[in-house]
Amino acid sequence: MFQTAFKPFEILNVGKFRDAITPKWVRKYLIIYKEQGYKAMLKAAGWKIVLGIFMFYLIRDSILYILIPYLVAKGFLSL
Repeated sequence: MFQTAFKPFEILNVGKFRDAITPKWVRKYLIIYKEQGYKAMLKAAGWKIVLGIFMFYLIRDSILYILIPYLVAKGFLSL
């Protein structure tokens, strides 16, 4: 009776949007991660993927926690 589960992401076609915005060089590492896990992805990608993730969060957090409060304090950005 309840053999199929409700899959809202298939209805909204989120997978197609995600595929469109994911860079081609990242896709192969995502496939390895999904099929074989984190260790296999790290072995295939090397440390460049770890460095990329570190840099992403470093830049994001610098903007979020340092630059935006500084601009608000100086009056350049009014929130």
